[in-house]
Amino acid sequence: MVAVPRPQRAAIAALWALAERLTKLLYDAREPLIGQIKLAWWRDMAAMLTRDPDGLPKGEPLLAELTATWAGQRGLDSLVDAAEAVLLADDAAAQQIAAAAFGDALFALSGGQGKSGARWGLVWGAGLQQGAADARDYFAAARRLPPPARRSFNRNKALLMLDRWAAAIAQNDGERRWRSEGLLLLRIGLIGR
Repeated sequence: MVAVPRPQRAAIAALWALAERLTKLLYDAREPLIGQIKLAWWRDMAAMLTRDPDGLPKGEPLLAELTATWAGQRGLDSLVDAAEAVLLADDAAAQQIAAAAFGDALFALSGGQGKSGARWGLVWGAGLQQGAADARDYFAAARRLPPPARRSFNRNKALLMLDRWAAAIAQNDGERRWRSEGLLLLRIGLIGR
């Protein structure tokens, strides 16, 4: 969040909190129908946030954060739709495509353009896999993606950092190398490369 411009921090924090909630929903979903019902509720909340934010249920802290920062804006339903595509994907290839689309939707809502979040989405999707072999397939798919053009990030250093961090994680098949990852993020944060 340090790399996000101060006026946008609350909105981006609420957006990524929604992404985290959807991720937990996907991870915990043992029955696709139950997961779809929960996602339908979030889709309805996103629609109400756009057209009638005062009508949203009270008492849900995430909805309160989203109301304070996203009321009247469109697009949050695209993130819910992408999460549902992950849930309903028929096979591994379709799941990878859906995971990349989730990353793209999240990055687009965060200020990116085009397919700038696909690599991050694949690394995110690897975290949802039950087996190490399945996760390695996601990392391999992330490695095969060409890096997005820098203009895709709209001078958004935070998204550039997340993309390059995802590339480093994918390069090592998910094995975390905290020191080199930290240095990578510091370098991008300071000089933008």
